[in-house]
Amino acid sequence: MKSEKNTTGFWVAIAVLIAWAICFYYNLTKEISWSSPFTYLMVLAQAHLYTGLFITAHDSMHGTVSQNRRLNAAIGFVACNLFAFNNYKNLFAKHHEHHKFVATDADPDFHEDSNRSMWRWFYGFGTEYITWQQIALNALTFNVLAWFFGIDNALLTVVVPPILATFQLFYFGTYLPHRSDHDPENIHKSRSQPKNHIKAFFTCYFFGYHYEHHAMPYLAWWQLWTTKK
Repeated sequence: MKSEKNTTGFWVAIAVLIAWAICFYYNLTKEISWSSPFTYLMVLAQAHLYTGLFITAHDSMHGTVSQNRRLNAAIGFVACNLFAFNNYKNLFAKHHEHHKFVATDADPDFHEDSNRSMWRWFYGFGTEYITWQQIALNALTFNVLAWFFGIDNALLTVVVPPILATFQLFYFGTYLPHRSDHDPENIHKSRSQPKNHIKAFFTCYFFGYHYEHHAMPYLAWWQLWTTKK
């Protein structure tokens, strides 16, 4: 059963990567119509798939993509880099610190400003992870794609979607579960959204069920919904 689950995790990860690539190619090559609602729908779809890249990398950090450690890490590395050149090694270390020291001063995802301002926390969250190398690589990528495919296409493919995805991950995967205005009274200091699988998937790939994730970090994102009672 364990081997079967890991095989499924691998194919789920591949499906997310392929879906992201198809949407990426479409948004990059289509003719932009600012008056068409479909343009904005595709931007949202791309943003959701960028979130999927991070969730795939996150599953890799917990070893749930593949039982083969090298393959598991390789998929996490690829997913991280496709999402605006995030550093897998850095994220791996910090994410496990988050689980070990959740909602404390030693938690890299937590900020005391959470009681005063969501936006201060978001700023602190961003500065914790964004590096100048990452900014430089993203700027280079944008300019190269803008040269070949046009500024509008590049903007709606490699700029707006990852920014939206970053906020999506922060708001539904960090801020709502761990905000300290009303400390969750459990050992994981995590709260979960009410049971609604459709909402949970589209907001953050079921990571709104956040207590369940901290209690069972060995479950992949596509298994989390089964734990919600």
